[in-house]
Amino acid sequence: MALARSYRGQRIGQRSGPRVSPRLLIGAVIAIIALVTYFSRTQVNPVTGEKQRIAASFEQEVAMGLQAAPQMAQEFGGLHPDAAAQALVDRVGGAIVAALPEEAPPYPYEFHLLADPRTVNAFALPGGQIFITAALYERLETEGQLAGVLGHEVGHVVGRHSAERLAKAQLTQGLVGAVAVGSSDTAAGQQMAANAAAMVGNMVMLKYGREDELQSDQLGLRFMADAGYDPRAMVRVMQILEQASGGSRVPEFSSSHPNPGNRIERINALIEEMYPGGVPEGLKK
Repeated sequence: MALARSYRGQRIGQRSGPRVSPRLLIGAVIAIIALVTYFSRTQVNPVTGEKQRIAASFEQEVAMGLQAAPQMAQEFGGLHPDAAAQALVDRVGGAIVAALPEEAPPYPYEFHLLADPRTVNAFALPGGQIFITAALYERLETEGQLAGVLGHEVGHVVGRHSAERLAKAQLTQGLVGAVAVGSSDTAAGQQMAANAAAMVGNMVMLKYGREDELQSDQLGLRFMADAGYDPRAMVRVMQILEQASGGSRVPEFSSSHPNPGNRIERINALIEEMYPGGVPEGLKK
């Protein structure tokens, strides 16, 4: 009987091994769903030829841009009252759009000159809403430099960077949630895990931001040159941006925008690649 009891106890002990936490299983399911959703959104960009994960259709991008445009304008002092300056922005922007490759999506581009006299900036919303502040516009010296700025922002739209970043943000959000659910049974532990995962996610997003900027430099040079503007004007734009910073330096690793000084070397290399025999004469500077 003693041997039987001992044997029975051993068998029972073997069957009752460590159990997997239900929270860990739920977290794993959330992570898998986030990853499958992200990779199922793969599309090929018709202009760049690269595979992208996109979280919005063309129509959704346009709707998002149109919805956000009034608020963005308001944040930068509203639209600039100078009709002649706005007309120049429209004309140069229109020339770039007219020269886009046939395979580029037909976004309804609109170019806006903002009244903000202090913030040196230009940016693009998804779907073709493009903005430049008076503070940057008034520092530009030539029409070619304006074409460089607008061409760069059109590059963001054609590159579908906003929709791509939205997909990455949703992936990051899903993975952070999975870590928070599966890492700890306590609220404090979940919060610590979520904070750590969010920090990693933010660094990934910043990395992609820098890549977006560099791709937009490349596309912008191509678009402005196709529209008849000298791509070397973009080098001067970078110098103007560097001067506008007042000599302050933001570490490139912690910024979504590469340092203008670092971009000048790359822009010169791209121009040499575009025109190995030298930039042709007759382009607008």
